Amino acid sequence: MVALPPLHPGRLVRRYKRFLADVELDGGEVVTAHCANPGSMKSCAVAGGRVWLSHSDDPRRRLAYSWELARVGGQMIVINTARGNQVVAEALERGAVAELAGAGTVRREVRVGDKSRIDFLLEDGGARTYVEVKSVTLAAGPGIAAFPDSVTERGARHMEELIRLRRAGHRAVLLFCVARTRVARVRPADEIDPTYGRTLRRAARAGVDILAYGCAVGPKRITLRHRLPIDL
Repeated sequence: MVALPPLHPGRLVRRYKRFLADVELDGGEVVTAHCANPGSMKSCAVAGGRVWLSHSDDPRRRLAYSWELARVGGQMIVINTARGNQVVAEALERGAVAELAGAGTVRREVRVGDKSRIDFLLEDGGARTYVEVKSVTLAAGPGIAAFPDSVTERGARHMEELIRLRRAGHRAVLLFCVARTRVARVRPADEIDPTYGRTLRRAARAGVDILAYGCAVGPKRITLRHRLPIDL
């Protein structure tokens, strides 16, 4: 469970320039918030939709507010993609991911290759497990979420790194953190990025473990909860 800071509710006016969002707070003030989500945010950024912002008093920040959550069609969505890694890190530490439980140490942001980093390295004696986390927010039908929501060369490169690590004899895992409630299944968004879908399936054939876990999401906390099936 990751506790969120006190959040300020409002309504989304617009999201623009990828990392900016104008929000009308419940008190009537319109503020510009940082949007820490580089994707298209299809099915997440709905004008007039309910949203929640965090606030920072750090004078070095250009924008005091950050967009954290949204509610669309009764589903709560984690907008701030950095929260996904925090939620997974907390779950790994308490052994809540059954397939990854028992690791002696957990290290974050481990460099692999010349240009890439993998989100987590789990070490148990001489055994190494590399884990890459992807936050899933795209709705792709009733009860279905998909990844990615835009073309991601970086995501495909991470898959190639996982394949390389698996072939080198290490365990390699891709963990989809489904940051949207009321999801029953996950699939690759081939209609958006067919290259990513092909690379994902090739990774599965190469022995990379593909996992998906759903989250409980609310204005006070986010918790990684249960494993979800993946349709490859």
